[in-house]
Amino acid sequence: MRNAKRVAWLSLAGVLGTGLALAADETPVQEGLSTERLARIAPVLKQEIEQGTIPGAVTLIARNGKIVHFEAHGFLDSARTKPMTRDAVFRGFSMTKPFVAVAAVALMEQGRLSLRDPLAQYFPEFKEMKVYAEVRDERGRTSRVAVPAKRPILVWDLFRHTAGFTYSGTAPFPEMKEAYEKADVESLNTDVSNEEFIKRLAAIPLAYEPGTRWEYSVATDVLGLVVEKVAGRRLDVHLAETLFKPLGMNETSFQLRPDQASRFADAYDADPLKADLWRLARSEQDPGRRYVHGGAGAVIGARDYFRFAQMVANGGELDGVRILSRESVAFMLSNHIQGLEGSPSPTTGPGYGFGLGWGVRLDEGGAWIPGSKGDAMWAGAGGTSFTVDRAERIVGVFLAAGPSTRQKTRFLFKNLLYGALVE
Repeated sequence: MRNAKRVAWLSLAGVLGTGLALAADETPVQEGLSTERLARIAPVLKQEIEQGTIPGAVTLIARNGKIVHFEAHGFLDSARTKPMTRDAVFRGFSMTKPFVAVAAVALMEQGRLSLRDPLAQYFPEFKEMKVYAEVRDERGRTSRVAVPAKRPILVWDLFRHTAGFTYSGTAPFPEMKEAYEKADVESLNTDVSNEEFIKRLAAIPLAYEPGTRWEYSVATDVLGLVVEKVAGRRLDVHLAETLFKPLGMNETSFQLRPDQASRFADAYDADPLKADLWRLARSEQDPGRRYVHGGAGAVIGARDYFRFAQMVANGGELDGVRILSRESVAFMLSNHIQGLEGSPSPTTGPGYGFGLGWGVRLDEGGAWIPGSKGDAMWAGAGGTSFTVDRAERIVGVFLAAGPSTRQKTRFLFKNLLYGALVE
């Protein structure tokens, strides 16, 4: 009956035009999403833009592999003079991480890499790592000392952020923050080479014993260098040849092209996080001047990221191009931090574990936003995010340049997405 009503409405609309008033139960539906409810997205984001939350955004929603919503909102620039376009490109930051994870799993499928491999097999500098340990003196005062780690760092730890590394901005101890900043581990202020990055990072004690705690970190940058070593070519080149080109991701790279410059989305100049993050990204610079940032370096667009995410939603294949096996995708989207301390909740909100490269929902409830058990998501520090819900066959992409408001906007978009799902 519902389909018959829909056909009748479409026929009538073709004759009378689109100004027809509809009863609630006659609202047209695309792939199970209400077009009336999808139409809520634009005015909600318009209000956020007027309030100064973000300069603009691009939103894309697909179900069953078909795009049902793809819109540009607001402005590209801080001065709000250039209208946002659907083909705008953004600093992807941590939405780069899933690219590297997929490339590494592809090498596993080829028998060239294993989760069980010690990191020192590829970089001997990590062979005898030390870890911070808290000790008490006879007066009960605590201090931290570096002691030998109980087990080696494995490639598995790089995927799931359990190696014991950190980021300087979120370092759990003052000593570690100071060491990361002094060594410029993240290549924020200087162009740090592959060799220097590995040398400097390996010289700093780990925050935690490997394999015991989820701690968001430069682990994916290290994994990217492992991929480089196994593949025998620079990470950005390898990703372009094995992932971006095969999937038709023509706007994705690690360096902004001249033809993209006029479509490059920017954050408000007043955003307190912009200066440091944009300096870290250095998207206009040849990535080979420093180690290629597998954890944060990509320039991305909405349609391209949809193609990547849809490949994942399809179980590793898109338009006849197979990147991964179905079982490898299922393995990546399972929780790999059961029983460990730490959580990706600062990015995902509560209710998520972590798979091989992204957050994974643990159950239907226990979260801030709707979703399905096993749905996967991740986000970038610049204001971007995506979700893949295989149970509902949904892909959602939200791209904005708003570092300070990124949590608000990513959850807002996801509520709007699921609020449109009616069948």
